[in-house]
Amino acid sequence: MQFENILYSVNDGVATLTLNRPEVSNGFNVPMCEEILRAIKMASGDELVQILLINANGKVFSVGGDLAEMQRAVEADDIQSLVKIAELVNEISYSMKQLPKPIIMSVDGPVAGAAANMVVAADFCIATERSRFIQAFVGVGLSPDAGGLYLLARAIGVTRATQLVMTGEALNAEKALDYGLLYKVCEVEKLGNVTSQLIKKLKRHSINSYQAIKELIWESMFAGWQKYADLELKLQKSLAFTEDFKEGVRAYAEKRRPKFSGK
Repeated sequence: MQFENILYSVNDGVATLTLNRPEVSNGFNVPMCEEILRAIKMASGDELVQILLINANGKVFSVGGDLAEMQRAVEADDIQSLVKIAELVNEISYSMKQLPKPIIMSVDGPVAGAAANMVVAADFCIATERSRFIQAFVGVGLSPDAGGLYLLARAIGVTRATQLVMTGEALNAEKALDYGLLYKVCEVEKLGNVTSQLIKKLKRHSINSYQAIKELIWESMFAGWQKYADLELKLQKSLAFTEDFKEGVRAYAEKRRPKFSGK
């Protein structure tokens, strides 16, 4: 199957999904989100796939939502396309948690917004020392998407999660490791080797065990996801039509601090 916004390949039991829009810092638009979901579904149904590896081309792993697309939507008053992205990125995180196979994210560079929440949805994340993780939503007048608070509060505790999403402060790799969001931190040139070592370790065990483990984790921690997802989308829809969101997007495009009015 051909993809335009990602790369997908299977080799020796590992499906590799590579974000491939480096010209826009791997920002998510509707086609890219749909391709990611197709790739996850392919990995799920392929008996040859034991592990899903997610990485990215370019210096920025991902800014999350495509900010150029956000600006276009704001100027064209096409907010529905942004609401569609909010629906799709939640489906991505949901599908990652439901995938009955281990998921590894191999990260280098800044990781923001929905992409940062994909990190929390993964089973393992290996990051380079220069990686940063940013809950960037308040900067444009939005609330977290991609199941963000649902995942983050369970991963690091509700207080830390609240503080991160309310401030939008970046976590460096060492702090993210300390918080429990990462499996390992390594030097940039060692990312491939460290990732390969983890893959080798995981391939020693039965995929049946992984399927059972992920099912148990889902039932014990994430069975209430749908109710949360409905509320997340409802809030994203309402915030996407506010003047504050439009101001946040314009301010980012103009490289200035936004002036929010609460409207």
